[in-house]
Amino acid sequence: MKRHTCRDHYRVLSAALLLCIAAPLSQAQEGPGGALLEGFAPLEVHGFGELRGGYRTQNDRVEKDMSVMESRFQLEVSTFNDWADFKYKGDVWADGVTEQGHYDARETWMFARPTDFMDIKVGRQVLTWGTGELVFLNDLFPKDWQSFFIGRDMEYLKAPSDAAKVSFFSDLANLDVVYTPQFDSDRYITGEYVSYWDAARQGYAGSGALVHSDRPDQWFCDDEIALRLYRNINNYEWALYGYWGFWKKPAGQTPSGAAAFPDLHVYGASVRGQVGPGIGNMELAYYQSADDESGRDPAVDNSEMRYLMGYTQEIGRDLTAGLQYYVEQMLNYGPYRQHVSGRWARDRYRHVITLQLTQLLVSQNLELSLSSYYSPSDEDAYLRPSVNYKVTDNLTLEAGANIFLGDHPHTFFGQFEDNTNIYTAVRYSF
Repeated sequence: MKRHTCRDHYRVLSAALLLCIAAPLSQAQEGPGGALLEGFAPLEVHGFGELRGGYRTQNDRVEKDMSVMESRFQLEVSTFNDWADFKYKGDVWADGVTEQGHYDARETWMFARPTDFMDIKVGRQVLTWGTGELVFLNDLFPKDWQSFFIGRDMEYLKAPSDAAKVSFFSDLANLDVVYTPQFDSDRYITGEYVSYWDAARQGYAGSGALVHSDRPDQWFCDDEIALRLYRNINNYEWALYGYWGFWKKPAGQTPSGAAAFPDLHVYGASVRGQVGPGIGNMELAYYQSADDESGRDPAVDNSEMRYLMGYTQEIGRDLTAGLQYYVEQMLNYGPYRQHVSGRWARDRYRHVITLQLTQLLVSQNLELSLSSYYSPSDEDAYLRPSVNYKVTDNLTLEAGANIFLGDHPHTFFGQFEDNTNIYTAVRYSF
């Protein structure tokens, strides 16, 4: 597997983005007052304190019984002046599973609009696009599946990116450009909180067998570029996507056996709009495994096509249902089967059906929700029911579960069957 190297067009785009970022700063310095620290609005301060605990409902030989046990505090501070908005959001928490304290800066950004046709947002930020509901095709921004599977709040599924986002607007179409100078991988399953099936060892791995990875980490060399070109036509949003970077979780191995992140290029399209009484969406993406386009290298994941169709509709009073059908198609399947034994081989097609249900009750202070995934090809499933009750404007109670079902240890959801858990939380916001 070849190592990613810096590309000249990446460097050119990096320079262009830095010039775009510098433009509003220079305008602000030349404006009234002449100093960046003058004229800020009073700080807006928000946040919450939270206690959250959860336990596995069955024995996992390689993990603790507790799935999540933490005391968390989040602080959010924002302000603005005549030329830009600023925001900080960070979490600190005491973690009973790792028996450590942690800190995570989720947002630290500046937003400016130097012209009527351009926005700029620079810094640590949570990014997303695409049409899927908890299914991501062209959204190659980092995800935190560990947090999702142990029952943390839904907001933690989206991990932050250290990036610059520039948006251009015109009557013809709009363009978003996101440049990430250092690769931001998913916060993928490592065994620290969630055990997984280790195909190389033919067994389950947990907190004692963390994935050792050779993650690309050179600034302005191991970088990422994501593009979205979109336009509304007759109340339908059409979009084209591009991504040049790396697989977001390990998708290969180095000669030394470390998990690797091979080069990845993604090209896709989507459409979303009203269909009958609801909202329909379609999306597709071509995942080009750039380090092995022929599929003959067993150390690199094959290229794929991914397809999604979805429909969301309110089917009752304050009851919304969303149904999706998702397909992954492995390309160059013949060479893949030559290197993988039949027992653990993936199918050429992976089918997944998802159903999202949300019911609001008690003047919309009580929310009942269910996120469910079923794969008829893998013969596995994942259910995430939850109950959220807003006691007062400040106090919220939550309870839920992560339920994994599967007939085979090597399928995506089946491998997590011993991680089935229930959790509760109490949060005080200010």
